[in-house]
Amino acid sequence: MNDTTPPIGAKVGPLLRRVAAMEAAMWRSLYVWARRKPLPLAPGDEPFGYLGVVKPILGIFIALSVVEIPIFDLIVTNVVPWGPARWIVLVLGIWGLLWMAGLYASMQIHPHVVRDTGLRVRLSSGIDIWIPWTDVEALRKRHRSLPSSKSVQVEQEEDRRVLYISVGSQTSIDVLLRRPTTFDLPKGRSEPMDELRLYADDPDGLLRSARGTPATGTVSR
Repeated sequence: MNDTTPPIGAKVGPLLRRVAAMEAAMWRSLYVWARRKPLPLAPGDEPFGYLGVVKPILGIFIALSVVEIPIFDLIVTNVVPWGPARWIVLVLGIWGLLWMAGLYASMQIHPHVVRDTGLRVRLSSGIDIWIPWTDVEALRKRHRSLPSSKSVQVEQEEDRRVLYISVGSQTSIDVLLRRPTTFDLPKGRSEPMDELRLYADDPDGLLRSARGTPATGTVSR
């Protein structure tokens, strides 16, 4: 019998590439955010953030990282007899702090965008989905809390397949699609989806901004 199990390298290679791409994106986002330049928006574009629901949590983690760095440095310096250990711990602590700041920056500079021609759904630097209004049947405001903390989730609801792009295990807007549609996700192309659910801090504002589009005839709250 032939063994059809893919080799370990076939799984590890793509994973390492995704990790490297995410790491590079974090540092790039931190650099862009630190420069305090305005978001590159086209005329008529309206950005809608999604950071609010996780902002307190990220703030706590960043603050704890700032406090932990000198504490661990003091402990390692006085307890571990190996000199390089102090510098290893110090570098790891600073890297962790900058990584958390980079995650905050990435979410800050990659908002959802409502355009005259469609909706751009984003999550940090890893997800960037474009949905033309001609593909949208309806937009609905509905807050949901999900049992899983995964940012990308797929759920089968009877004969409909739903894609969740959640923040803090929450979504606040349902995008009903006119036809099954596939999307580019971090792990590859998705199966055809009938609906996409996303989180925005201001769902009412996003729905108002979508007025005048082909989707507005079926917008509900």
